Amino acid sequence: MRSPALRHVLTHLITPLLMCIGMGLAYMGAFVTPEPHHLPVAVVGTAPQAKVFAQTVKDTAGDKLDVRTVANRADAVGLLRSRDVTGAYVPSAHTPELLVASAASDMGATAVEKVFMPVAAKEGVPLKVTDVAAPVGDDPTGQGLFFLLIALSIGSYASVAALGAAGAGLAMRVRALLVLGVSAVVSGIGALLAGPVFHLAHHDLAGVWGMAWLYSAGILFIGVGLHTFLKRWTTLTMMVLFVMLNFTSSGGLFRPELQNGFFGTLHAFWNGAGFVEGIRSLLYFGDDGLARNVWTLVGWLLVGLLVTGIAALYERPRKARHAAGHGEPAAQTATVPAPDRSAAEAAREEAAEEIEEEVEETVGV
Repeated sequence: MRSPALRHVLTHLITPLLMCIGMGLAYMGAFVTPEPHHLPVAVVGTAPQAKVFAQTVKDTAGDKLDVRTVANRADAVGLLRSRDVTGAYVPSAHTPELLVASAASDMGATAVEKVFMPVAAKEGVPLKVTDVAAPVGDDPTGQGLFFLLIALSIGSYASVAALGAAGAGLAMRVRALLVLGVSAVVSGIGALLAGPVFHLAHHDLAGVWGMAWLYSAGILFIGVGLHTFLKRWTTLTMMVLFVMLNFTSSGGLFRPELQNGFFGTLHAFWNGAGFVEGIRSLLYFGDDGLARNVWTLVGWLLVGLLVTGIAALYERPRKARHAAGHGEPAAQTATVPAPDRSAAEAAREEAAEEIEEEVEETVGV
């Protein structure tokens, strides 16, 4: 290609086009056709009729449902509060009841209602739906936590461009300190949004802030460490890790039982799922499962610290050589021919332009 300017533009178009493909595949693959896959439900009762009814439901639904029987209503409520089942059906000739926990997943509760509404309709009786763990009135669908996740993610991975590119001349320990500061600010903004601004969290706001900090710091440390090796491709990598794969597997909109196996598998260990499920545990389910989700976030933070540490070791000899080169006597520097000085200035200007372009390429989704 003869035109360097045109080649430069076309090269920089690769990133947004790959983002377009990746976002389309991830979001449409995860959200367009939600269907139950082994959705766990329970039927209350130990009588032979209850067992026959449960088997009939299972045979009719096939792989869409995993059906179990429980002895009584209290056991069913316990399974809902521990999020082991998505719904529990209490058979009755006159007032059948469906128990759900919409704070765990509004979409999951809706899916269970679609399963058991026709069952009650065949009997000619109305179905009573009881929500044993409803979200707060300020977040009626329970999806506010998903949008909080988006805000924290954008604040975190967008900051990587500034810390990694514009801060490339700083020592890694300085960038690490900046990561701690930025993650504290991002998580503080998240706590303000969740608490005083939108009232998603009516209690345990300090816990929300703590989990937001773990989540944000993990992303920032991973991004700053990766930037040493990936440079301008860091933005695309961060988008893949913390948008395309992260938002879709978080369970913020659809629980893994309503998605295909790929996103359901990621939900078990990805950091966005750890954050969303952890906040749900904290706010609605009496800390049930909270420790596991906190350890998920801690694991991602440890990965970030490891990547940053490796990057620091990689940069050390390069920065030492660079410092030695700039430590030459002034007399030698003065003898450098003008064309060489112009080349050096051009190289510095090109590097500055690359930093500016990388920061501009960082987009929020």
